Amino acid sequence: MKLTKMRTTLTNRTAWFILLMGGLGLLLAGRLFWLQVITQNSLESKNLDQVQRERKLQSPRGTIYDRHGSPMAMSVVTKSLYADPQMLKDRSPEEVADLIGPYVDLPKEKIVEKLNEDTSFVWIQRMMDADKSRALQKVLDENSLDGLKYVEESKRYYPNGNLLAHVLGFVGTDDKGLDGIEMVYDDRLKGGEQRELVMTDPAGNAIFGSVMQQYLPEEGKSVTLTVDSTVQFIAERALDNVMATVKPTRASVIIMDPKTGEILAMANRPTYDPNQYYKSSEAAFKNTAVTDLYEPGSTFKPIIASIALATGKWTLNTTYNDTGSIVVNGRTIRNWDGEGHGIVRMVDIIKMSLNTGMVRMGLDTGKDILSDYVRRYGFGKATGIELPGEGDGILYDPADMIPGDTASMSFGQGIAVTPLQMVQAMGAIANHGTMMKPHIVQSLNNPDGSIDQSMEDSQAGEPIPQETADTIKDIMEQEVSTGGGSHAMVEGYKFAGKTGTAEKLNTEAGGYLPGQYIASFVGFGPVEDPRFVILVTIDTPTAGSIYGGQIAAPVFRDIASQLVRYFQLSPSVRDKSQAKAVKQQSLPEPSYQNGSLVLPNFDGFTLGQVRDWLTKTKLNFKPIGTGTAVNQDPGPGATVDEGDTITVNFTH
Repeated sequence: MKLTKMRTTLTNRTAWFILLMGGLGLLLAGRLFWLQVITQNSLESKNLDQVQRERKLQSPRGTIYDRHGSPMAMSVVTKSLYADPQMLKDRSPEEVADLIGPYVDLPKEKIVEKLNEDTSFVWIQRMMDADKSRALQKVLDENSLDGLKYVEESKRYYPNGNLLAHVLGFVGTDDKGLDGIEMVYDDRLKGGEQRELVMTDPAGNAIFGSVMQQYLPEEGKSVTLTVDSTVQFIAERALDNVMATVKPTRASVIIMDPKTGEILAMANRPTYDPNQYYKSSEAAFKNTAVTDLYEPGSTFKPIIASIALATGKWTLNTTYNDTGSIVVNGRTIRNWDGEGHGIVRMVDIIKMSLNTGMVRMGLDTGKDILSDYVRRYGFGKATGIELPGEGDGILYDPADMIPGDTASMSFGQGIAVTPLQMVQAMGAIANHGTMMKPHIVQSLNNPDGSIDQSMEDSQAGEPIPQETADTIKDIMEQEVSTGGGSHAMVEGYKFAGKTGTAEKLNTEAGGYLPGQYIASFVGFGPVEDPRFVILVTIDTPTAGSIYGGQIAAPVFRDIASQLVRYFQLSPSVRDKSQAKAVKQQSLPEPSYQNGSLVLPNFDGFTLGQVRDWLTKTKLNFKPIGTGTAVNQDPGPGATVDEGDTITVNFTH
């Protein structure tokens, strides 16, 4: 009985043990299934987090090109120096610092501090100069400094130094655009982050030289500007000359195509080198051509005159008796020379820059009409150009204007504009009354070079009729040829322009800064077919004259005389009879004899007409002199083949 009971108990215990072990087996199998199947990815991720670290490096940015495809800003591969202090234990940090100190931009004490860190990875210097990194590599090899290594990173490089600096802007060490195009199109230019996975020890320190895998981002998009780097160079060299001669605090030049609104050049002084932006002050970063406000002074007079003409408040034959002064609301306004000039008409008022005549013209036109048309010209609001910090300008509220305000605005006082707004408005006069919106970006391009987005030219309005614009253009041409803008005259060409000399605004306390002036000149041409508008502003000249006609007009002439050669523009015809003769005749269509081209008679045609005909027929052109053609070699009727050179003599 007892034996049977014992057997039953043993059997029960065995069964329970088997059930218990079976249950434990099932639990273990379920746990293994959970770990190896259900949570596999999560556990692998946690494991990797414990043994590897992500290191972010600078990624290549897209290139910024000028209109002809020349790179203005690009990314280049540089070397960044890092160290494993654990591998340098046989050398003291002070000894290592003495060896590498001449090649890095850190003081000895900072290098020592980094090498004393309790880590296996520490940056010494990011994006080193190529010459220094090569020289330092020799030192590392000669001294067996295996604890110092390089990694390649991308660095922003501006191949032309300070050329176009204020438009391009610059990039900080974190690969973020901080000014100019670099900032406005930062998201487009930036290609994303370049990451590397680095093995780490149990303490989380990077194991030296253990890059496992690289994650390379897509390349950034490139930007093509409307700027012509040759035109930009001409503008900047002219500014350097004026800074050296009249010693102003600032100076700017803008050059725009009035038919398209494309900015061909935009330059300011002082300037800086975006490759070493950290060596310059914030004042040097300022793109004053876009951001600064100034009173336009007499350069605003053609704008007011065009409004008076367009609205019929004045005509070319309206006369005014100039006594040298005019009183408005108890304020006496005088001409710049203090003189009276008797009976004058609009053309005389503009040519001699008479404040009194402009006041009379403005009062006759009225505050409401003036305010309306000035806004049609784009003043009082930003143009919307693709650059940061653009100013809106300051205009009177017509509801609050008194006659004295109307008088002031009529000769360019009491209002504030940006240089870019003045260029846009003057472009309307140059372009037969059609005003184009200024823009400085031509296209955004994909990494393969294809166009992602093209920036089309766009109209900004038609502030005045074509007839009015052409009339004001003729008056401004006389300002240059026989008036106060004679220092802007380019021999052989007709340019239109207007001088300006304005007191400098006190932007903090109001009013004007005593003895401080902004001299300016705005013009365009050649008048027969204007190719560019140029504005020169010179802020607070301290040596020589303060007048725009004396110091800004010569800068205009310097730039314009180089541009007509660069663009190979034909000289202007000298009188109406010659103009009519040239206009009525045209070269015949090309004719061929036995497969060869028959040359026409070029006698009497302008250099431009001959050049265009020869270019169209794929012949080489060798001009001698300027003006109209007088003889040629080979002569009329001769047969020539594609690529032959034709020599043509020209004379005035």
